[in-house]
Amino acid sequence: MTQLNFSPPPLLTEATEKLRAEVRAFLDREMAGMTPAQRAASWVGRSPEFSRKMAEQGWIGMAWPKTYGGHERSALERYVVLEETLAAGAPVGAHWIADRQSAPSILRFGTEEQRQFFLPKIASGECFFCIGMSEPDSGSDLASTRTRAVAVDGGFKINGTKVWTTGAHIAHYMILFCRTDTKSADRHSGVSQFIVDMKTPGITVRPIIDLSNEHDFNEVVFEDVFLPDSALLGKSGDGWKQVTSELSYERSGPDRFLSTFPLLTEALAMLGNRVDDRSAIVIGRIVAHLITLRRMSRSIAGMLQRGEDPAVQAAVVKELGTSLEQEMVEVLRLIVDVEADLGSNNAYTAVLAHMMLHAPSFSLRGGTREILRGIIARGLGLR
Repeated sequence: MTQLNFSPPPLLTEATEKLRAEVRAFLDREMAGMTPAQRAASWVGRSPEFSRKMAEQGWIGMAWPKTYGGHERSALERYVVLEETLAAGAPVGAHWIADRQSAPSILRFGTEEQRQFFLPKIASGECFFCIGMSEPDSGSDLASTRTRAVAVDGGFKINGTKVWTTGAHIAHYMILFCRTDTKSADRHSGVSQFIVDMKTPGITVRPIIDLSNEHDFNEVVFEDVFLPDSALLGKSGDGWKQVTSELSYERSGPDRFLSTFPLLTEALAMLGNRVDDRSAIVIGRIVAHLITLRRMSRSIAGMLQRGEDPAVQAAVVKELGTSLEQEMVEVLRLIVDVEADLGSNNAYTAVLAHMMLHAPSFSLRGGTREILRGIIARGLGLR
């Protein structure tokens, strides 16, 4: 069996702790009017105005070259900003996908023209992206994509459907994963990525309303959509290599274990000094897991900064992190004796109700549990 290694995470410094204090002061000021229920939305909560304020602080595009609107700060400094905004439940969802994975993909695989056009706009909090990966009847099996890009004069014609597309109704662009060669016997060959302007004729965005009556997800239909050659991201046929690199960013960050952090803080506030032995054991176990996942996630941040490809390590963090998030909702319900109620004035009961409705999706978004375990098994040489 192959050994899976996590390198020692970058060490926190005086500079990173100074940055942390700056972020906390900013969040205290800008989020003063937000309710606990609003904070519970975590990185899915969207406020374009808040995103622009984050950009003004230099906290979007932190690790990119200044040439492209970035700030050339370290991956660890970026990590500090991420975990502080997530722990506070800041409404970062508008810029989140663009900053987390779309921009790094463009920086790594895009043309110089694409970098110069998109990256400064993302860093300024003015340009939002969505992810065109999942499709009906295929779930997390990205290699089974049926959306097709057929070469035509001057570009490509796109037909197909993407689903569960978070934020497609507010995104300016999508990075689309689709098949450009239908003749290849290898499912992982003949796929490519494109940068798609969401205002392009032939694109229809249809809302998917979730159990909490919220609109995060969408179905996106492409009907004879023309994309110019300049929309191709990277090399034609290299889509699988590119998308797996992108998923390392999507699966490894603190968003994969801090989505339910506001619930933990509200539970502790409810318990106050009434923590019995049973509650202490439950909370201690949760905190121990959070500390471990934080160390693993910071390790991956360092690996990504060094240009490594920690796809398997990222799958481990995502699988363990979302499992903890789902478990946290269930175990905290057992030690705090109140009922969940979305309309409650009680912060804990309102946040609990929100998390109960959303937690089932945690092990789906970013790759299902079954897909992730398959990636881990292959990485360990078990299949």
